[in-house]
Amino acid sequence: MNLHVDAHQHFWDLQTTFDYRWLDQPELAPIRRDRLPADLEPLLRAAGFARSVCVQTQHDLDENRWALKLAEQHSFIAGVVGWVDLTSASVEHQLEEFVDHPRFVGVRHVAQDEPDGWLVREDVVRGLKVLERRRIPFDVLVYPRQLPHVPTLARLLPELSMVVDHLAKPDIQGSGYDRWIRDFIAASEHPNVCCKLSGMVTEATWTGWTPDDLRPYIRAALDHFGADRLMIGSDWPVCEVAGSYADVMEATRSALGDLSAAEREAILGGTATRFYGLSHVD
Repeated sequence: MNLHVDAHQHFWDLQTTFDYRWLDQPELAPIRRDRLPADLEPLLRAAGFARSVCVQTQHDLDENRWALKLAEQHSFIAGVVGWVDLTSASVEHQLEEFVDHPRFVGVRHVAQDEPDGWLVREDVVRGLKVLERRRIPFDVLVYPRQLPHVPTLARLLPELSMVVDHLAKPDIQGSGYDRWIRDFIAASEHPNVCCKLSGMVTEATWTGWTPDDLRPYIRAALDHFGADRLMIGSDWPVCEVAGSYADVMEATRSALGDLSAAEREAILGGTATRFYGLSHVD
């Protein structure tokens, strides 16, 4: 049975009342239209993936409810990474609505848009301690300048499973490797931190990237995290500003290089299945 998992994708519906103003940027015009399960499923299947994890785009509890309904209607959506207000004293109450849903598998906040010290603020750490206690994974969306906070959190919350989205968005089109690698290695030294091989093509040159541009970053991830803490993700439909779903996923797979069958299977689905607890989802 194919257990390959796209560990990072999004849906949006411009007919809803959610805040999609971020899509108003002129360069994002190609993806400013509804992106729903019927659009993704054939792309997913054609690329050899059976399941996906839908990740939040809104700081809105209603998006959790909306995405979980989509997951109930489309079995390939194995999990939903939603949102709760980590700064709120009622974060545990907010979680109560969702934690028993079999497809609610994690929490994310768009921390990249917050002030650089946001992740280690006392109120945020208090909220993350609730996730740690409830065994709810946390997706960490940061830029390289915020990456040093990841090992800090890993030390403060050693039982909180975390995954760094998009390798923390290194500047692949510029000279970002040297500025990124030290903090990336520091994050990898903590066993409760995983990493998603996703979102790279949009940090490269959109109209001229090749798999060779991705290889140094994927190699670093393999060297320091190892296959058992890496998971592949498309970042669809955001990726489509730089390439098709098929091109992005094939480029990532080809850039993995020579791996054992077990290592490749971990990256293509095993790590995501274990990290998010997807094995119980039909």
